[in-house]
Amino acid sequence: MQAHVDTQNHGKSLTVLTSLFFMWGLITSLNDILIPHLKGVFSLSYVQAALIQFSFFTAYFIVSLPAGRLVQALGYQRGIVVGLSIAGAGCLLFYPAAANLSYAAFLGALFVLAAGITILQVAANPYVTRLGPAKTASSRLNLTQAFNSLGTTVAPLLGSLLILGVTAGASAAKAVQLPYLGLAAALFIIAIVFACLRLPQVHDTTGSAQGMRQVLRHRHLVLGAIGIFVYVGGEVGIGSFLVSLMEQPDVGGLTQAAAGKLLALYWGGAMVGRFVGSAVMRRVAANKVLAFNALLSVLLIALAIVAGGKLAMYSLLAVGLCNSIMFPTIFSLALNGLERDTGAGSGVLCMAIVGGALLPLLQAGVADHLSLLASFTVPLLCYLFILFYGAAGYKPRQA
Repeated sequence: MQAHVDTQNHGKSLTVLTSLFFMWGLITSLNDILIPHLKGVFSLSYVQAALIQFSFFTAYFIVSLPAGRLVQALGYQRGIVVGLSIAGAGCLLFYPAAANLSYAAFLGALFVLAAGITILQVAANPYVTRLGPAKTASSRLNLTQAFNSLGTTVAPLLGSLLILGVTAGASAAKAVQLPYLGLAAALFIIAIVFACLRLPQVHDTTGSAQGMRQVLRHRHLVLGAIGIFVYVGGEVGIGSFLVSLMEQPDVGGLTQAAAGKLLALYWGGAMVGRFVGSAVMRRVAANKVLAFNALLSVLLIALAIVAGGKLAMYSLLAVGLCNSIMFPTIFSLALNGLERDTGAGSGVLCMAIVGGALLPLLQAGVADHLSLLASFTVPLLCYLFILFYGAAGYKPRQA
């Protein structure tokens, strides 16, 4: 069975790890600001603008398995340092992309940045689940993910101030340079700090994981991977197009900067919900909380599509609160009972984050051909599957 660190000694390590969750939340949520910003700078369609999320989240699919092998070879701590360094390099690439007014260069920089974040995800998520008792893994991961949500809440506010506030031609493109140079500096500093820390070593006591075929025999892992795919796709899709929706005269009629600031409510709801959810799941089964939140998401999105107007805007913002516990809960439920296959299972789940690349692209296609409001049917279907996973699909069973 997999080893867990003494619960009396892991508090400081979890505290340090929260900085990682904050940083990748901040970086990921900034994409929601980049989409309307670069859409205006380069006069893009919704599908073209969705390539921002496609470039970012495709990295999870391509890099996750190599990242799993890297973390297995280097250990969690060194893997985190490598991930931070690569992410920092990706942030630096935003400077020449803006200087050359190249949309393709922006997409390349996003891919490099996301490759670093992928390594962080592959290392940090399972590390947190194993720094303590298995029975409280969901609660522990939700608590650290709450700081991820703090990052996603801060990002729209900073992005609206530093990026969306600049609207003139070349200056608008170059508005991203300073914020991403600051992020690069922060990531490199955190990498140096992590390289100098003494963190607990976690080892498997049952030998190395078996092949991918063996890992995929865990039915609840496979369904959990689908759950991660649709969850990230749904969450990212809503976040990506909310600013544009709130700008529409028949919905919110807001300026782009004002809509960007209001987007903080979407991610802020997730932050509040994760703190609350971490406490609730100490008393209520994690799968039941997951199913309840998924059902509420379905109802809110359906209300938005049918009602339209400001009610649609606020209903979709409220989905953020429901999102709160979904990712860490699906992640920990899917890894439950995998033991020596935990590392490989984590790689599979991180690959599934590619849903954030593909489903927003599908939603953008619906928006271009029907309407932006109608496109939110795509995330609605995503949450229906999560409802199934929380109700039945989470149960460990080998295929």
